[in-house]
Formats: sequence, structure tokens, C-alpha cells
Amino acid sequence: MTTWKIKVSLFLNYFVFAILLNSVGTVILQVQSNYGISESSASILEAFKDLSIAAVSFLVASYITRIGYKNSMLIALGLVTVACLAMPSLPSFAMTKVLFAVVGTSFALIKVSVYATIGLVTSNKKEHASFMNFIESFFMIGILTGYFIFSAFVDDSQTQSTSWLTVYYLLAGITAIAFVLLLTASLDESAVKTTETKPFLEDFGDMIKLALKPLVLVFIISAFTYVLIEQSIMSWLPTFNSKVLNLPTTLSIQMASILAASTAFGRFAAGFALRKIHWFAVLVVCLLAASVLVLVAIPLAQNNGGTVTGWSDAPLGAFVFPLIGLFIAPIYPAINSVILSTLPARQHGPMSGLIVIFSALGGTTGSIITGNIFEAYGGQTAFYFSLVPIGVLMICLFFFNRIQKKSEAEITFQSTGGH
Repeated sequence: MTTWKIKVSLFLNYFVFAILLNSVGTVILQVQSNYGISESSASILEAFKDLSIAAVSFLVASYITRIGYKNSMLIALGLVTVACLAMPSLPSFAMTKVLFAVVGTSFALIKVSVYATIGLVTSNKKEHASFMNFIESFFMIGILTGYFIFSAFVDDSQTQSTSWLTVYYLLAGITAIAFVLLLTASLDESAVKTTETKPFLEDFGDMIKLALKPLVLVFIISAFTYVLIEQSIMSWLPTFNSKVLNLPTTLSIQMASILAASTAFGRFAAGFALRKIHWFAVLVVCLLAASVLVLVAIPLAQNNGGTVTGWSDAPLGAFVFPLIGLFIAPIYPAINSVILSTLPARQHGPMSGLIVIFSALGGTTGSIITGNIFEAYGGQTAFYFSLVPIGVLMICLFFFNRIQKKSEAEITFQSTGGH
């Protein structure tokens, strides 16, 4: 099977959804200005996005091989194209909730399909881990691009203006292009097709049994905790820049791109590092470095003074704190690759569903907790909170590594007939 075209298609699909999903931080800032929404109320947008992802993944993950990975991605792109076209026509907080619900629903189909497809277009564990990091780094490039796309449509002189909503016409055009590219790409899914037809509830039961395996259970807690950290920072960084560092709205959005850029670079570099160094060693060093950066960077936000007009006179804290993305970047794709490459190909669809479900729940939890701490205690305290889940994640990864090694040894023992 020639895989270059489907690989390009996977990259573009992830790129498009990166822009849409992670615009939530920008949109949270905008709805506070446009519709008079409080921080705690605005944080609910993350729930509309992530709970949609979780619910749809919960329902379709065990069934997705019957729908087909390619068909699932085409359905997702079609739905989002329609939603983006509708967004500027109904400028309201309610329509914003609907948009993120549709984006979340569609991304559930995209992510499960993309993760499962990686196993079909790679030939070994190292190639799997490398490609996973490259595709996740491209996701971050999409986020980075999204900040500049959205900021180009924001007018700082008219804070109540909804003209920024016209950005969704551009996004509808990109999703339409992604749809056409995927439609013309070929994907051999015969390796995961089965002639056995199980009832839906039995398929669903198999996914639940998979989730209760010790290795999978520890992985789920790890993935949940990681996304809690990432989304609590990513969704609230534009608001932090605006309300704590006193940057103009456009600059607040643009400077949040530093987080996306550092995360993209971190994952790209990890794509090479993980070919040479064991994943656990890489991730422990990254978490320790992230903790130090939080302790160093947040106090810099206390010394901000004067009027900021552009990148050249922005406070040091606006540049330093987003570099945390460089250190947390490799964690998510690395642990995803470890769990997927440990399991047989037929379980990649259900496992991808579990990844999406618990990642979504982690994202919602992180954003809502951070939004409420932000409103009650301020942005600096809200971002100091990230040290707690960083510590929890380090403990989880220790146990995940131990159980994964034990599981791998058992598989090797069984494959050699007990010799």
C-alpha cells in the first residue's frame, strides 16, 4: 500500500482540527468582551467541546471499524464545514456552544480514526512512536497558525465588535479542502476488518474490559492528568496575557502562539529523541524541567508595568511561561504510542476511543478548575495550580512504565512458547 497520500491527509486533518479545537482560548477571551460573560461561565465552552468528544467516542469507538476510518473522517469534516459556515450568521454565546459541540463531535471521529490509522501505515514500534510525535507536532503547528489567523480578524479598537466571526468562512474553506484531499486518498483497512459480526453492546463491553486492564487503567489516568495540565494552560493563556500581563487583545492572542510553537518544537525534537532514548527517561526529565519553569516564570508576571503596544515591549513573563510547552510536549504522544504499540492492531480502534474519551474529560476538568481559580484567586494562582497535576503525572508514569515492562515481558514469554 502506498501510504504517502493518506499520511499527508492525516496531517491536514489534524492541522484543521488543531485550529478549531484550540481556538477555545481565543474565543473564551472574545465572548467575555462581546457577550459580557464571566470567566467561570466562559470556561463551559471547554465542556461543550470536550464532553462532545467524550460522549461520541464512548458510543462509536468500539464500532468505528465497521464505519471505516476514512468514512468517519469524511463525516467529521463535512459536519464541521457546515457548522463553520453557520457561525457568523448567528452571533451569540449559544451558537458558540453549538459550534464547539459540533467540533468536539467531529474530532472524536477524527482522532480515533487517525490514531488507529497510524498502526496501518507504520511498520514497527519505533516508527509508530516517531510518526505519532510528528503528527502531534503538526497539530501544534495548526494551533500556532490558528492564533495568528484569529488575531488577524480581531479589532482592538472595537471590543464589542463581532467582525472576528468572519474567520469561520476561512476555516470552512480549509475543512472543505481537507475533505476533498481525504476523499481522493486510498486507505487499506483490511487488516482491521472482521467477518465476525458482534452486537453493539458486546463490542462496547470489550472496550470496557480493555479499560479495566491494569496497564490501560494506569495509562488512562496518565492521559487524563496530562491533558488537564495542557488545556488548563492553553485555554487560559490568552486571558492570562490580557488580564494579568495587561496586553492588548490582539497581542494576547498572538503571544499565546509561543506555547503552541514551543510544544510543536518539543514534539518534533522528541520524534528524533525517542528513537534513541527510552521514553520514560525523556518524560521524567521533561516534567522536572516543566516544574522548574513554572516556579521561575510566574513571578515574572508580578513585575509588569507600563503600557504594552507590541511584542518588543511585552513583559518577560509573556515570553518565558509559554516555553513550558517545550517540556510537556513529548508526554502525550509518547504514552499514546507506548499503549497502542503494546496492543494488537484490532484493539487500536477501541483503545484510541478510550484515549479520546479520557483526554476530553481531562481537558474539561482542567479548563473549568482553572477558570474558577482564575476568577476567585487570580491568574497567577491559577497557573501555579499546574504543579499539582505535574506531580501526580510523574507518579502515574512511574507505575505505567513498570506495568508496561511487565506486560511486554509476558508477551515475549508467550510468543516464545514459555522458553
